Amino acid sequence: MIALDTNLLVYAHRSALPEHQRARHAIEKACGNRKGWAIPAFCVAEFWAVVTHPSSSGRPSQPEEAKAFLSELCAAGAKVLQPRDGFMDRLTRLACDLRVQGPRIFDLQIALVSFEAGATEIWTHDRHFVTLPGLPAKDPL
Repeated sequence: MIALDTNLLVYAHRSALPEHQRARHAIEKACGNRKGWAIPAFCVAEFWAVVTHPSSSGRPSQPEEAKAFLSELCAAGAKVLQPRDGFMDRLTRLACDLRVQGPRIFDLQIALVSFEAGATEIWTHDRHFVTLPGLPAKDPL
């Protein structure tokens, strides 16, 4: 299963961004993955925060636009990955083991929920994405 990071969702949603077409193509490719594809629940909230932010480049998306985009992804087969019980303990233990500091904890939570749900790779355009052993990050753009 392929898990998609927030930045691909943002790029696919924002037609004015230079990465827009490549991100849309990547999502179409993920849709065709025979093992499925998913969006970590944390990416849903992060996507919403970015595209609806009043200071967003261009114009902020209206809540209904953001909701419609996410609904389209789910209708196309995206599974939304949720953390399991005990997630906080596993996340903080990994964060200590990997010496994760600052906002990189957000990458780690995305990677951990993806890994635990059975993702075999995470697609991101973030070259500094915090990865886990067994869950490679790939840049589809």
